[in-house]
Amino acid sequence: MRKDNCLRATWKKKTVNMAAAEPAPRRIYQQRSRLTSLPLYYEGFLWIKQGRSKEVKYWTELRGTKLFLYGDKKQEKFTGSIDLQYLSSATDKYSNQKQWTEVILQLPNEEVYIKTETAEDAEEWKGFILTVSQLSVPTSLTLLPGQIIQLKEVLEKESSRRASESFEEPVPVPDNLSPVFSSTYEDVEKTNAMPTCFYSVTRQQATEMLMNDEDSGSLILRPGADCKNYAVTIREPTENSSRPQVKHYKVVKTDRGFTIELDRPVVLSSLHEVVDHFVAETRGKLRPYNSSIYDTQIDYIVKEAEKKANNDTEKKTQSKIKLLVNQFSQERSIPIRGMENAYVNVFPR
Repeated sequence: MRKDNCLRATWKKKTVNMAAAEPAPRRIYQQRSRLTSLPLYYEGFLWIKQGRSKEVKYWTELRGTKLFLYGDKKQEKFTGSIDLQYLSSATDKYSNQKQWTEVILQLPNEEVYIKTETAEDAEEWKGFILTVSQLSVPTSLTLLPGQIIQLKEVLEKESSRRASESFEEPVPVPDNLSPVFSSTYEDVEKTNAMPTCFYSVTRQQATEMLMNDEDSGSLILRPGADCKNYAVTIREPTENSSRPQVKHYKVVKTDRGFTIELDRPVVLSSLHEVVDHFVAETRGKLRPYNSSIYDTQIDYIVKEAEKKANNDTEKKTQSKIKLLVNQFSQERSIPIRGMENAYVNVFPR
């Protein structure tokens, strides 16, 4: 109880201090947003040390999965950035100085040290950093209910941003490959050999594709919900119903290859082998989805246009004939009958 009261008091004091330390002016904020285009989740002063460089105090913004570093609050263009997308851990480095708290960010190629004035500041920074990098709200940190609510909101925004980003960044592929997929996946960039049944679609879209177009196949490989792994969606017949059912399987990318998460996980070296495994296990009843149905006839529009053009030409010709007939009959005083429905030789012999 005493600990909770202390935390509430610290959070209240911190809130007052943050309110006193106003963020950058609106003009500066707008300019930074134009330069980075990533949503701002958190900001504040951090002391940062990268590699062998000296420790430097930065006004730091957490946008998306990146830390953008500014010399001060009013600097429009960032002086550097740190990508946290592949962060593996964020752990405290205990120091003899009670005033400061240091955190080690473990990245694939380096360790980054960030330092804050209080342990509460460090906990909050870790909360935001771990949420955006791991797409989950950390449960091991000492956070207040209000802070957890903030992190859940950030998680929702970042998950939506990642999902939309994966569909908006297509990568050029050869003609014999699937025309749509995300550049998020490193194996595609390196080998450019994604199975043809891969489509950058959602769970619901894959279901609709399989249910609405049964002739094109019964298995779709697609991005996973976390935009890091994959999923397999299949359509299979049911014994007691004429309507088939759709199932989804998670495929996790690991250092060893790709793992199909079943009761007995299956580890394979490539996505092609993942697809082949499903086909083999069902004795060929599953067929990789490959939509090759295209409309090859556009003559309807052409014929309609030609028909209209011919009608217009015929009307113009008939009008000219009528005009010539009238002129000829007036000049020669020859009455012409039935000229509305017949062609008439109007030229004198």
